[in-house]
Amino acid sequence: MPEAPEVEALTLYLRERLTGHVVRAVELSEFRALKTRPRPLDELVGRSVSGIERYGKHIDVDLGGTHLGIGFGRAGWATWIDEPAASDPPENGAAEIARVSFDDGVLGITDAGDWLSVQLHVVDDPRDVPAVAKLGPDAADPAFSRDDLARALGKRRKQLKALLQEQESLAGIGNAYSDEILYVARLSPVAHAAALTEDEVTRLHEALRAVLDEAVTARRGVPIAEQKAAKVAAMRVHGRAGEPCPEGGGVVEDIPGTKGGGQYCPSCQPPHE
Repeated sequence: MPEAPEVEALTLYLRERLTGHVVRAVELSEFRALKTRPRPLDELVGRSVSGIERYGKHIDVDLGGTHLGIGFGRAGWATWIDEPAASDPPENGAAEIARVSFDDGVLGITDAGDWLSVQLHVVDDPRDVPAVAKLGPDAADPAFSRDDLARALGKRRKQLKALLQEQESLAGIGNAYSDEILYVARLSPVAHAAALTEDEVTRLHEALRAVLDEAVTARRGVPIAEQKAAKVAAMRVHGRAGEPCPEGGGVVEDIPGTKGGGQYCPSCQPPHE
């Protein structure tokens, strides 16, 4: 799942590459991905890119007032090919959902999942995309404060890992970075937000800032085809069940109830008292 650091890197790459360039053709291979059926991708043809912004884990491409919203979902991503042949496959081996051909290359939208999760919208405003309209504060924004986090946590009896991934509360964090943030904070992923002390909220915010700031910086400039590998290589505990804890004497394990979808170190992240 691409999360804010990878989507931010993609946004910067596309902004530099596409601003001022004109859409020459579009091709939609998977019609279910387009959620604005009355507004086909053909609306983009002939328009030039005036801006590209990230909203949580979504990208908005502004084409002079008409916007292409891209939601990557669980397994979506993008490819860029300079002047490709029509038969060129996506570089990441995933199914190609759509192609947007510009005057200097082709942007491909792919989905590597077992079920389709990529969503495309043609809209007049980025917040016309329902998932974008519901987003909470952007956790990857350096201005995301401890107070912002405290408001998102509230006094809710919801497990921390699930809450960190709740896009309506704070946007941009998914499965992998929620594991990493909680490991750095030394907090149990199954602890409830309501049980945190003031010091623990501070510790969680400091870990969130450290992990996301580090990841955003590290992903910047990495070729988009290599973003997933760079993310995986940087993980401390996520995806590393059975390996030694990188900073303690314990062993990384799967988080109970996640069916292998999340990992933590029980020694460093004991149950909350």
